[in-house]
Amino acid sequence: MIIKKILIGIDDSKYAEHAAEYGFDIAHKFNAAVGLVNIVEPVILPQSISGADPLTGMSAVATGVEEAEIMDIQKSQSDNIVERTIKKFAGDITVTQFHEFGSSADGIVKCSKEFGADLIVIGTHSRTGLDRLLMGSVAEHVVRHAEVPVLVVPFKEVV
Repeated sequence: MIIKKILIGIDDSKYAEHAAEYGFDIAHKFNAAVGLVNIVEPVILPQSISGADPLTGMSAVATGVEEAEIMDIQKSQSDNIVERTIKKFAGDITVTQFHEFGSSADGIVKCSKEFGADLIVIGTHSRTGLDRLLMGSVAEHVVRHAEVPVLVVPFKEVV
């Protein structure tokens, strides 16, 4: 088995941090390059027909928040997540950064192809039942659609 490039999918959760630690440990052992991807899923601002937010009764323009500003804030948060992960785990490993907007699962699969990954590492929130039905499973989608092996790293809460 030759692993030269590992793509690690992260978000701002303890599950992703745990998976990133695994992924970087593997990268250190195989002297592999790492692609680090954080996908920003679009925020949908609910507005009624009049253009007013049903929670505040004000339009997005009236609150001073425009879609471009929200995207800038999300991009900045994504940059912070990636930089924090690199600082914590990368050491001397070469890291390629990917920042995508859209579906997390599709973005991870797309970036793995673009990076030429030999392995994808992602965490799982271990959702079950109704929560999984409503939220879906990024990990499951990536496993089904990836063209390379996927390591799904579970995280067990200590109670």
